[in-house]
Amino acid sequence: MVEKNPRQARVEDVMVTCPKTLLQECTVEQVRSFFGDDHVHMALVVDPAGRLLSTLERSDIPEGAPPAAQAVAYGVTRNRTIAPGVPVEAGIAALQAAGRRRLAVVDDDGTLLGLLCLKRSGLGFCSDAGVAARAAERQYQHPSGAPFACG
Repeated sequence: MVEKNPRQARVEDVMVTCPKTLLQECTVEQVRSFFGDDHVHMALVVDPAGRLLSTLERSDIPEGAPPAAQAVAYGVTRNRTIAPGVPVEAGIAALQAAGRRRLAVVDDDGTLLGLLCLKRSGLGFCSDAGVAARAAERQYQHPSGAPFACG
């Protein structure tokens, strides 16, 4: 008897389903504080409906950016998103091609669904359970005054 191949793993199968997000009114100062956690590599800025407006990496914010400026203006989404149905192997290839370990997972309407998060070792993906355990272990607290959603 020939076994059927299981469904090929997709991005939605390995993504973190409730990544930390920042709301659209967050400031440069709040994003810099958010990056104070060395496990945070990408800030995801969403509108009240959960649509991804911008992604920010540390290098996106110029040194001289005013602390009170809205951070969303410094971020981008191009080449930083992926669809949930993409095969995992293609997701890894996209991460490698972009030279990063994080991609925001969005649906066709731009709604943020999760975060594809390759582990530092490159041997697997971050999980909801792992993120929760690390947060509990470190007693993670949000940067003071930052307008957060999800998580």
